[in-house]
Amino acid sequence: MPHAPLSSTGPRRRSLRAASAAVALSAALLAAGCGASEDTVQDPKATASPVKGFPVTIDNCGVRTTYDKPPARVVTIHQHPAELMLALGLKNRMAGTAFPDSAVLPELRKDYESIPELAKKEPSFETVLDAEPDLVYGGYGSAFDENEGRSRTAFTDAGIDTHLNREYCGKKRVTMQDTYDEIRTIGKIFGVPDRAGELVADLEGRVDRATAEVDGEPEVSVFVYDSGDKTAFTAGGKSLGTELIHLAGGKNVFADLDDVFGDVSWEQVVERKPDVIAVYDYAGAGSVEQKKEFLLSQPALADVPAIRNKRFVVLPLTATLVGIRSAYAVDDLARGLHPKSFG
Repeated sequence: MPHAPLSSTGPRRRSLRAASAAVALSAALLAAGCGASEDTVQDPKATASPVKGFPVTIDNCGVRTTYDKPPARVVTIHQHPAELMLALGLKNRMAGTAFPDSAVLPELRKDYESIPELAKKEPSFETVLDAEPDLVYGGYGSAFDENEGRSRTAFTDAGIDTHLNREYCGKKRVTMQDTYDEIRTIGKIFGVPDRAGELVADLEGRVDRATAEVDGEPEVSVFVYDSGDKTAFTAGGKSLGTELIHLAGGKNVFADLDDVFGDVSWEQVVERKPDVIAVYDYAGAGSVEQKKEFLLSQPALADVPAIRNKRFVVLPLTATLVGIRSAYAVDDLARGLHPKSFG
């Protein structure tokens, strides 16, 4: 996981462009799990009457926001919020993205590439303001890094609403329910609850089908390798990754680590004898092949079953976060842990 840590101009008035209700979600793309029809934005002068279903009040990580209408210009910081919005058919509400982690889902790639990329990492406060958003939607807590001048208060003072992915709200444990709740919340904010409900149902179906295939199979022990050489940076018991492994018929060997992510010693990895190593793939931490080569080259790990049998499962980091990818990750993990169950 990226070690992204949790500059400024005077207040700037938010854009007054309003948005109308969105057209129906594309059934064909929904069948793929993430697709949606495009949203349309109308002339604000044509929307004088109150928007149906609004106002909507959302309590998000200690910040209470009331939306009188759906946001019209959104900047997403980090990839998973962007993909979630695209999956809900909200491309035309997106004024910019930033910080791509992994290859974008094929069915969303064209839309994703059509949105201006503001920065390869987190953009500066001024860069976000230049996009004139009325909402900034962050994926990691670092989206609103106070030390970088991007605090939620700073955006509020500039007349811009903010929303942070619930994974970074300080919950004790992240689960698939968080994914479904996040999708439904974004659906409420943008006035597309039906789309959100259909998308959640599709993702739940993906998970149910994968878990059914491995039902009754022996549990496979899994070590998550994110990064690290002197120590191993891995997924702990509070991470969504731990639940994804469980749903796929496995057990995270560091489920007792009382954190979302944390460092463990290689001696601990050897002691826990994982059968499979799940390698997290993302930009900036070395390629998957480099990570595999490193693990396979360590004499101390030679007798670890996963190393001895060269059993690896690769997951894009975005697939292990609260977003639309997590349902896909359950299927990928299940196939990697129990290949015989899938023929």
